[in-house]
This record gives sequence, structure tokens and C-alpha cells, in this order.
Amino acid sequence: MKLNCVVVDDSSIQRTIIAKLVNNHPGLHLIGDFSNAIEAKSCISLNNIDLIFLDIEMPVINGFDFLDGLKSKPQIIFITSKAEYALKAFDYDATDYLQKPIAVDRFNASVKRAIDMHLLKKDIKEEEGEHIFIKSNLKKLKIFTSKIKWIEAFGDYVRVVTEDDSNLVLSTMKSFENDLSKDKFIRVHKSYIINIDKVERFNSKFAEIGITKIPLSRNKKEDLVKALSTPS
Repeated sequence: MKLNCVVVDDSSIQRTIIAKLVNNHPGLHLIGDFSNAIEAKSCISLNNIDLIFLDIEMPVINGFDFLDGLKSKPQIIFITSKAEYALKAFDYDATDYLQKPIAVDRFNASVKRAIDMHLLKKDIKEEEGEHIFIKSNLKKLKIFTSKIKWIEAFGDYVRVVTEDDSNLVLSTMKSFENDLSKDKFIRVHKSYIINIDKVERFNSKFAEIGITKIPLSRNKKEDLVKALSTPS
């Protein structure tokens, strides 16, 4: 994993120094370096940027004004030669604040902080991902749909098989069909609903998820082929 970065500094010497530090760091990918906020804003609107190395003192539009004009703000590491901006920088939720000249070890420490924050936000986002609640053994369980492998009719019950475990639920297949995303889940048999992202291979009779072969109804192979060929 690499963070997509831009460098914004009106000094060509400083931009070169910071760009070199970025290019030499295994956790960073430099998208571009810019001498002014207007060019940088255009780049950010067209690319998925995770981190900005931003000079504060720039002509026309300074670093703070630049941030005020952004609708979506990536992580920011401010770069300046003056310490008096530090307090205001953290009012902008800066990840870090580097003073020129920048030492390599101090730069690397800032980047580590940015990567750690990026991973933390990613984990939180995954934890808040799409989910359903099921009732099993008198307990209400939160199940993330991305972890469901398949749903299986089991007498009067339905068995929900995930990457972690399986649970029996007093419910119907139709109920799960209605609750689950039709972009991700498909009923391939009267007794099976599968997560198409988990399918490793299939033929005219079975869809394979791991070592398990899920039977396909005669008229469901075409539906599966169509679902697998549609971009997520």
C-alpha cells in the first residue's frame, strides 16, 4: 500500500527536496508537485490524493486559504520555515508540521504517522461496512456481507456461512434474497444464495467456493456468468 501524494511549495528548490524524499520512501507515491495552489487544486480534483505536503507561505493563495477551498481534505503535512504557524496548522487537523530544513528521520516519522492514520481510517470504514443482523441461538449477530460466502436452506432454518463461522437462522431464503445486495449475491439454486465475489471457478453444474461445490440450477448458469462479468 502506498499513499498518493502531492507537494505544493512555491520554492522550486524545496519542491525538489521534498519530491526526492517522497520518491525515496517505499510508502509514498508522488502524483505531482506544484508551485501554486491553483494547479494543485486541479490535480486533487482529478486524482485520489491521500496526503498533501503543503507549504504555508505562498503568493496569491497561502496554504490555509488553499485548504479552506477544498471540498474534501486529504491528510496534510504542513511545511514551513516559521514555527509560529504550528498552532494554527493543528486547527486544520494537520497530520504533522515540518520545519525547513527537513531532516530525513523527521520526514520519515511524519510519513509513518500519516500511514498509521490512513490504515486506522480504513479499518474504521471496513468496520462500518455493509452488514445485516441475524438472530441465532437467541443472540442478535452483526454479519458483514462482504464476509458471507453463501446462504443455504437447512430445513426450517437457513445456514449463513461466513469466512469466520456459520450460524443457523430461523428464516427463509426469500427473506435473505430481499435483504442482500443483488449486485453481490445471486440465488443459484432453490437451496443456495452465493456471494459472487467468493466464487473461484464454476462449470455447468457447480460453483466452487474454496473446497465446497455449490449446485447450480439448470437455468442459473447464465445468470452467474452475467453477474461475474459485470464490474463491481
